[in-house]
Amino acid sequence: MAPDGLPPPKPIPLKERASIVFIGRAQIDVVDGAFVAIDAEATRTHIPVGGLACIMLEPGARISHAAVGLAARTGTLITWVGEAGVRLYAAGQPGGARSDRLLWQARLALDEQARLNIVREMYRRRFDEAAPSRRSIDQLRGIEGARVRKTYELLAQKHGVEWKRRRYDVRDWEASDVPNRCLSAATACLHGLTEAAVLAAGYAPAIGFLHTGKPLSFVYDIADLYKLESVVPEAFRVAGEAAKGRLEMSPDRAVRLACRDSFRRTRLLDRIIPDIGAILETGGIARPKAAADAVGPAFEKGEATGDDGHRHE
Repeated sequence: MAPDGLPPPKPIPLKERASIVFIGRAQIDVVDGAFVAIDAEATRTHIPVGGLACIMLEPGARISHAAVGLAARTGTLITWVGEAGVRLYAAGQPGGARSDRLLWQARLALDEQARLNIVREMYRRRFDEAAPSRRSIDQLRGIEGARVRKTYELLAQKHGVEWKRRRYDVRDWEASDVPNRCLSAATACLHGLTEAAVLAAGYAPAIGFLHTGKPLSFVYDIADLYKLESVVPEAFRVAGEAAKGRLEMSPDRAVRLACRDSFRRTRLLDRIIPDIGAILETGGIARPKAAADAVGPAFEKGEATGDDGHRHE
């Protein structure tokens, strides 16, 4: 049960939520049943936690046990990040993963042919063309990297940005140039949103196909499908505005707002979870049936609330 004897709130489906918010230098708590951020001047800012996919806590943020508990019940992912999200320290899972989907994902990743099929499908979706034939995963990774670098160069030229190469130091945020800081902030927004979708759908962030060996390998795989069409153009546009002295706020904040608006405009949350299932199906291994005693979604489909990864209260 929720505090004060109220029934647990029913999670809102991810596709109907706003994307992300960043909170720094504030105390996050539950006051009078509401999720609030309290700054140094004791000003309360109410945050609609149940209507968000992800909350990113920056340096200086502190969060209470009650606030973490409320976020978990509403299915909102909380991540602890570095300045502008350039580094991920920890994340709180918004729901329970689906064992049948975890097993399917793992089996696909361990089957070399299935994994190659999925990587080729990711390439096709990302660049809107079939992947070159007779190429290994490592070769496809190299081709993708070259195309991404070329895209960065073209966007830099379009927006009048002086671009050298992708470079940043997670230990010294201010040492990076403005274009790299804009790209890092934009990528952090996309990764936070994607991780929330991966977890809400019941998959494991660490079991990747193109990316491997990192806690968020699958998040990077899925985020890269939308990166060049969504956050990268916004990052270079904001960097160009900063170079011309046209920004009325810091480039980091401008990028976050631009990414938020892009996510809303393109309805990205509507696409991610269905896309994950469609991509994995190209591996050629049928989805396993859930075990007879498996715990299902938190609410029945007829109630139209929550996602498959949300666990029962």
